[in-house]
Amino acid sequence: MEAFPTPVGGASLLLSFRPVKKQVVVIGGNALAAKRAFAALEANATVLVLARGGVDASCEELRWRAKQGQLELLDLDGLPCTSSGVAEDSRDAQAVETFVFTKPTKPTPVHLVCITDTVSTSHSGYRRTRTSAAEIAKKCSHRGVPVNVADMPDLCDFTFMSTQRFVDPRTGEPSPLQVGVTTNGHGCRLAGRIRRDIVASLPKEVGTAVAKVGKLRELTRQEEDQENVAEQELNEDGAPVTPNEPVPQRTLEESTAERARRRMKWVAQVSEYWPIRRLAHLTDEEMDAVLDGREGLGSTPSTSGASSPTPSNGDSDTSASVHDLRLSRPRQGRIYLVGSGPGHPSLLTMATHAALTKHANLVLSDKLVPDAVLALIPAEVEVRIARKFPGNAERAQTELMEAAVEAAKRGLTVVRLKQGDPTVYGRAGEEVIYFREHGFEPVVVPGISSALAGPTFAGIPVTQRGAAESFIVCTGVGRQGKEVKLPGYERGRTLVILMGVARLPQVLEALQSQEPDSARRREGPAYPSHTPIALIERASMPDQRVISSTLKDIGAALESVGEQRPPGMLVIGWSVLTLWGKGDMSILQDDADKSDGVRLKEWLGERLWRVQEGLNAEWEDW
Repeated sequence: MEAFPTPVGGASLLLSFRPVKKQVVVIGGNALAAKRAFAALEANATVLVLARGGVDASCEELRWRAKQGQLELLDLDGLPCTSSGVAEDSRDAQAVETFVFTKPTKPTPVHLVCITDTVSTSHSGYRRTRTSAAEIAKKCSHRGVPVNVADMPDLCDFTFMSTQRFVDPRTGEPSPLQVGVTTNGHGCRLAGRIRRDIVASLPKEVGTAVAKVGKLRELTRQEEDQENVAEQELNEDGAPVTPNEPVPQRTLEESTAERARRRMKWVAQVSEYWPIRRLAHLTDEEMDAVLDGREGLGSTPSTSGASSPTPSNGDSDTSASVHDLRLSRPRQGRIYLVGSGPGHPSLLTMATHAALTKHANLVLSDKLVPDAVLALIPAEVEVRIARKFPGNAERAQTELMEAAVEAAKRGLTVVRLKQGDPTVYGRAGEEVIYFREHGFEPVVVPGISSALAGPTFAGIPVTQRGAAESFIVCTGVGRQGKEVKLPGYERGRTLVILMGVARLPQVLEALQSQEPDSARRREGPAYPSHTPIALIERASMPDQRVISSTLKDIGAALESVGEQRPPGMLVIGWSVLTLWGKGDMSILQDDADKSDGVRLKEWLGERLWRVQEGLNAEWEDW
């Protein structure tokens, strides 16, 4: 039995190389060269790009960075060679040897060389031959400079991993945290996928957490400057195998070096055990409390039920425990903008269901959210319904937003529940801005929009090959009741109008009229009066109703069926009839409009409209 593992070849020696103020040479002017240059610049390297044709033959990004002074971009064809008459495949290697490695005006030694023009790109027709790349690689090897040659792994001393640099989600600024994946040449595309999966599995604040821990370590290193604390106490790769080594007791006789060691052990403890989110939100005051061992982070009851020690006032006070790592802080409220879908409870997303049944302390609901959805909310959760009605919408909206902020300030989780999707005429945008201005960044939870689900429940595809190539969603009423400009007629397009049933006469006039006053409310040609239309009410609910007719007769149809059932929507276009009966996929064929009369008769028969009540019986089991 072997005492230690046997090394198995085929792996890479993974290093975190920091080429600060060291020169990296990139050969090539394509997008890959720009990518390599950017990576080197982010590592604080000095970048020299050598491209055949120089600036004019380089990609836009390289030209821009050169103009900004971020890197030096030179024409490889214009560099001198040590000898004349060299072969084409050897000329660039000679130029690199002469200009980069031996030119006395280049005092910064080269540490890495990346050859990128061995791959073909749409930007440049030039592609370096293998012989030429091998000649350059040979010169680099002679000088002891590691080289990477794109798509030629056997010429490479190193390869680039699939990497991700995390950003602070609040500021968008890059963080110190990077993640890299390599398959050692066995699957470059798969490496990218694995990297994406790793990134997606980590908390979004992880980069910020690393930055905060780095600040903690920097504060501790200030002690090292005074007392030369052992480096292994302050370096990650010198850290003990376990973070559970005892943290030394603080004493009145504690030296500066002992204080620094104790502080670094505290950093190791919080790095290992504190939640990432907690680390990411550390304030400067809390950092001082961690390093000094003070009780400054809020109290957490012990498992025995004993109360926590009284907070101490500073580093000189040793009466209280200095080993109590406390994770709790005053509970901060949260606000969710949640879409409830078109109405049927089975169409709630898992995220919406969890928000209503697990997270919510207060639900502020739009009045159109059906009882079947509200019935899912636990009895102990307070539910308030918006008091919106015509003429009071703005005030009711303000009341809801104020109530959400007030509750969140009390530490509650507030669910602002909306019909459909919050961002589709749900005023989510103004609520996001309002909550942000009041100190809360809301989480927007998408919902299934009725603009898509409603037509589907009515048997209408908003797009259909041979009938509808595109669709537009718009509102039938603007802000504070103002008129909106509706799109003009296109035979291959479906028009979905939300919040338009109450203004159906005005909508119909705007779509069909040739009169100047009415036509100004339409962008494009008028709709033919025989264009199919479906008025869908209470989509996805047991009492759903669909009234199908033409623009000419839909007004009379609505009057004949009696009381309206809000919410309602209008679907206009030839997709309305395309799945009826045997179906009709000939709408967009040449001269198809000449058969519209026959097409409509097959759809409606001798009637002017059709009314369908309820859902497909199969939905009763959902």
